[in-house]
Parts: sequence; C-alpha cells; structure tokens
Amino acid sequence: MTAIEVQLMERLKKLPPGRVAEVVDFVEFLAVREERAAAAQRLSDGLARLDALNLPQVSEDEVEAEIQAGRQARRSQPSHGA
Repeated sequence: MTAIEVQLMERLKKLPPGRVAEVVDFVEFLAVREERAAAAQRLSDGLARLDALNLPQVSEDEVEAEIQAGRQARRSQPSHGA
C-alpha cells in the first residue's frame, strides 16, 4: 500500500459508520465522473477523426432514403420463428 492509502485507511477507521458510507458514496461519485469524462473524451476524439475525413455532408433527403431502404430491406426478409 502507498503512504496515502495507509493514511486514508487510518482516517477511515476513526470515522463513524455513517461517515464511512458518505466517503464510499463520494468515491463512487468521483469514479462515475471520471468514467463520464473518459467517455466524453473518446466521443470527442471520434468526432474529430470523423471530421478529419472531410466527407461530404449528407442531406436530409439522403438520410430519409437510407432509412426507407433499411426498412424495406427488413420487411422483405423472411420472418424467423413464424
């Protein structure tokens, strides 16, 4: 264990159970915040890579045509389990 871990453990041992629960909640909050920050960074990096491709913009009509084509393809597939 590192010195800070030992120090934290010693301090935790001196706290009443209710305060220890608060510390656990706070540590969990910090962990979630770090996970969200990491996810946001990955998303930002991905968007930057996508932007760097300099692909032409897609119009709303093209998006709608893709959606309709996908729906039509699903409708034309034989259903399983019937």
